[in-house]
Amino acid sequence: MKKVEDYLDNAELGRHHFKAMFVSGMGFFTDAYDLFIIGVAISVIAPIWHLTSVETGLLGSVSLISALLGSVVFGRIADKMGRKRVYGIEAMIMTIGALLSAVSPNFIWLLLSRFFLGVGIGGDYPVSAVIMSEYANKKDRGKLVGLVFSMQALGLIAGPLVALGLLVGLNVPHDMAWRLMLGLGAIPSLMVIYLRRKLPESPRYTSQVMGDTQRAAKDAGRFMNEKVSLETNTVNKKKSSLANFFKNKKLVLTLIGTAGSWFLMDYAYYGNTISTPILLNSLTAHLTLETKLLYTLLIFTVFALPGYIMSILLIDKIGRKTIQTTGFIMMGLSFLVLGIFPEILKQTTLFFMIYGMSYLFTEFGPNTTTFILPSELFPTEYRTTGHGFSAGIGKVGAFIGTLLFPLVITTVGFNITFVIISLISFAGVITTSVLTEPKGESLENIAELSQSSQRLVGESVA
Repeated sequence: MKKVEDYLDNAELGRHHFKAMFVSGMGFFTDAYDLFIIGVAISVIAPIWHLTSVETGLLGSVSLISALLGSVVFGRIADKMGRKRVYGIEAMIMTIGALLSAVSPNFIWLLLSRFFLGVGIGGDYPVSAVIMSEYANKKDRGKLVGLVFSMQALGLIAGPLVALGLLVGLNVPHDMAWRLMLGLGAIPSLMVIYLRRKLPESPRYTSQVMGDTQRAAKDAGRFMNEKVSLETNTVNKKKSSLANFFKNKKLVLTLIGTAGSWFLMDYAYYGNTISTPILLNSLTAHLTLETKLLYTLLIFTVFALPGYIMSILLIDKIGRKTIQTTGFIMMGLSFLVLGIFPEILKQTTLFFMIYGMSYLFTEFGPNTTTFILPSELFPTEYRTTGHGFSAGIGKVGAFIGTLLFPLVITTVGFNITFVIISLISFAGVITTSVLTEPKGESLENIAELSQSSQRLVGESVA
């Protein structure tokens, strides 16, 4: 008789998998919309409230630093108390944060509301990724977790579309438009709160961490919508402690690889993405806000969206490490070309082609894989903890990148800024090299493979 883990690993890709993907993905759509709409909103708010460059930098980055708190705290709780316990709570925090942001009477209120919102966004990262990875079959796991993450693409595109619809289509006054932009982020998170509470607890967690194989078998059948006969022998509960996590050299090395790669990617990615309107303004000051939004939408649609699609189609064929390494290299080359050839900045079409290529290989690269890998490489009892720390440290990179990007451009200019981002991208190849390729393996085998490969890394270094 099969164990519940074997049953999940070898199940045929079906409707139930896509249901879990949708429920998880809608939360991630909200994450992306809420994080990136602030770049557009700041362009509208700044002249109304007469914000300084420091204030605009804080508004753009505060949700990213509070996401560190949310991802670490909720990631740890989900390993200690279960994924289902926190699945939906973080969505409620995002809903409240978006609504509070929309009614902000002043800068401080908006700053605190964005901080609160970021806690919910951070909490959604580890739980959404791990719920999907633990329900997925091993053959399609990368694709399914990638589909959850690809909802970010829709969130990226939705932001400029909403802004254009309000400012151009409906001609909404600017002071009302930015409030609607921020407040509309509450709608998708409200939609999925009920659906998330209806999902059963992860059978892997129930079986391995709680030691309740009977309930795990029942929940697996409920998830697959079929009656199954699975092994329900008594198993030892897998206990976890934060101290033991950091005492385990193999887990720490995995964390260095996943969190380090995420930090480097987010520094480059969020600084660029949230600051795109600022970038466009510096390059072509004569453009209207609406034209800048069109350019932003064009970059996301023409370059970023195909990158997500390529990742989903190829990740279970060529592997996560190959995509992540290739993505970092191509990002680095794109930024390096922009940095060492200053004349490109004067040729708008050529600049956007190269700048767009960096987006293509960010999505067909580390932006997707840094989300997927931590949901696979850590053992069940530490899976959301490892993912939470990885996502949180990644958001520290995003915070620093978003806060510094406008200041660095002002201080050293575009060319040096792009060279810096290029070097950061190339560094991601090093952090990726310590990780194990999880393609096609069961989650239970991956931890063992990761540990054995890391022993080899340690021996070669010695």
